[in-house]
Amino acid sequence: MTSVKNSLFYVSVIGGFTALIYWVISQGASLEIGRQIVHKRVESNHWNDFLHSMVENLQHPLAILLAQIVTIILAARLFGWLFRKIGQPSVIGEMIAGIVLGPSLVGMYFPEFSAALFPSASLGNLQFLSQIGLIFFMFVIGMELDLKVLKNKAHDAVVISHASIVIPFALGLTLAFFIYHTFAPMGVAFSSFGLFMGIAMSITAFPVLARIVQEREMQKTKLGTIAITCAAADDITAWCLLAVVIAIVKAGSLASSLYVIGMAVLYVIIMLKIVRPFLKRVGDLNATRESLNKPVVAIFFLTLLFSAYASELIGIHALFGAFLAGAIMPENNKFRNIFIEKVEDVSIIVLLPLFFVFTGLRTQIGLLNDSYLWKVTGLIIAVAVVGKFFGSALAAKFVGQSWKDSLAIGALMNTRGLMELVVLNIGYDLGVLSTEIFTMMVIMALVTTFMTGPALDFINFIFKEKARVVPLEIGNKSKYKILFSFSSPEKGKKMLKIANSLVKKQADSSIVAAMHCSLSSEIHSFDVKDHERKMLAPIMKESQVLEQEVLSVFKVTNDIDADIIETANQGEYDLLLVGMGRSIFDETFLGRILGFTTQIVNPDRLIDKFTGREGLFENSPFDERTRHIIVKSKMPVGIFIDKDLEEINQVFMPIFSKEDAFLIEYAKKLINNNGSQISVLDAEGEIKNHSDIQERIRSIEQIAPNHIMIMLDKTIRKEFLQSQDLMIISLESWKNIIAEDADWLVDVSSVLIIKP
Repeated sequence: MTSVKNSLFYVSVIGGFTALIYWVISQGASLEIGRQIVHKRVESNHWNDFLHSMVENLQHPLAILLAQIVTIILAARLFGWLFRKIGQPSVIGEMIAGIVLGPSLVGMYFPEFSAALFPSASLGNLQFLSQIGLIFFMFVIGMELDLKVLKNKAHDAVVISHASIVIPFALGLTLAFFIYHTFAPMGVAFSSFGLFMGIAMSITAFPVLARIVQEREMQKTKLGTIAITCAAADDITAWCLLAVVIAIVKAGSLASSLYVIGMAVLYVIIMLKIVRPFLKRVGDLNATRESLNKPVVAIFFLTLLFSAYASELIGIHALFGAFLAGAIMPENNKFRNIFIEKVEDVSIIVLLPLFFVFTGLRTQIGLLNDSYLWKVTGLIIAVAVVGKFFGSALAAKFVGQSWKDSLAIGALMNTRGLMELVVLNIGYDLGVLSTEIFTMMVIMALVTTFMTGPALDFINFIFKEKARVVPLEIGNKSKYKILFSFSSPEKGKKMLKIANSLVKKQADSSIVAAMHCSLSSEIHSFDVKDHERKMLAPIMKESQVLEQEVLSVFKVTNDIDADIIETANQGEYDLLLVGMGRSIFDETFLGRILGFTTQIVNPDRLIDKFTGREGLFENSPFDERTRHIIVKSKMPVGIFIDKDLEEINQVFMPIFSKEDAFLIEYAKKLINNNGSQISVLDAEGEIKNHSDIQERIRSIEQIAPNHIMIMLDKTIRKEFLQSQDLMIISLESWKNIIAEDADWLVDVSSVLIIKP
């Protein structure tokens, strides 16, 4: 009755008011008399009208900007993935993506497409958006600096850092003396050109260096701590120097710039002595995610914007103001981490790639069209490496570091990355750098950043001190070893229960290891220790409850599945347990129609297609990471699907073919160590037809006859499935029942899919 009443009300209201709208419009036509209204004549060719409208829509500035953003993000993610696969930071790939989309490649070979996607009139919008992204990025960089670490390690860090600035600065200035006449733009004073060449040679990319240190697990070492501290001190010093250089360039001379420098000093004092204590007070009162509400967030964003605006007005660039605003944020790591999460995703994923492409549009490698220009480019790279690499290494050796650590510090400090591009773009915007020298310096930034990883590997090779990948206890081949990799503590605890149930009574002859990996792009340098504790502490606590000794492995990486595979293979584990995610493309209409989309978003799948491995996963609901781990791992892999697993007392084990015989060994382990009740379903009559399977089951029945039961019933009852704690099934059988869309899977409990 209520639904009928609501329907009548809906029809009455919609119908009545629609009629009123029509009547008012028709009556309103009489008001047009004498107002010289010109009615557009409707063209007879409606299709042409539609096409004309579509062309106008495509050429609208907003449509062009959105098309640019979509293209840029896809290119950045693709090239970032590619460079992560070869052991490079993703920022290198994103920088390359910018150059590829610019005139150096796409513009050269597909000029019509480039002109349509990046018309000259649209570049102003792209530049402003990229600058907003940079402002937020520099704000994050300022927040990631741990000033307390600088205080504790100030002496050695300042010596190494300042040496790594003054030496390349002097060499860059000297280089400018020799190339000024050929490459400096007309009307630019030597002091301006030379100072910018010097500061460009002196930059170290703190965020890239921090990620490399994390990914190589150096953050807990003395070397890693010194390198991060030096880079932080380098960042602060270099940005202060850059502010002075910008002031001198804009003022025209050192004397004229003294007013700007004086205002900048006053501005910094106000930020440190007045604004910072106020923000600390606000941060102390709102350090939790719940209390960090919109008015509080607005205070910090306004501080960022006012700081950037003030530094731009003074004449030392808005990015310095954004960097300083981040540096004076409350030092509470929890607060900074929450606030970084609010800023980082949009700024780094959406806005920052725009800056790379805008830089790429300015980089014209085609201008370097003769051997002389490439020789100058090589000279620039050589001066940059000698100044930064060897300058830092010699300073580190002078303060007492070993030659190996000194050279490693030099290699890390030689990383320029995104920060170099920021400086170069500022110089280009000020008219200090010509297009040719800008292109050469961009190439230098790419080369010096790219060489960091190989240089560190070469240094380790020279000094013959390769870190032991496999701990001593893991190398014991006589023990049964299980490694489980978990994404969250809750999943980790359940995987630990499974591992424990397989080896509970064999403590002396077994090893269980727990592994958690975090992406370097999603964890900040100051948050690594807290994150490690947060992930591993619940697992260690659960291990005490289960009385199971557990080895812990924590890694910060740029490729989680590759690190899991490497750890498992090198440790020669007997079983690898992983959780199963679900692909966002499976079981959706759009996913079936646009199946190739998976290959664009995750190129691993495209590679599998070409190498023939794709066939292994036809009809597979596995996510791409799980698929990759299964293919590359050399040991049995257990894929765990959790449905609120609590105990492992009742276990259901269907046997669909003779290849499933290996599952009986897991049944034996569960019975011997956990006292589990195993129900084996002879789904296709394979047990009675194969003596090998019969013998394995008979050996269990002789020891524990009450713990294993053979089921011959073809119909699996819902009540039975719901009474089981865990189903163990082979990978091949799982694929088959998924392909058949078996109804009984709905009622199944938690599942462990095992690839033998």
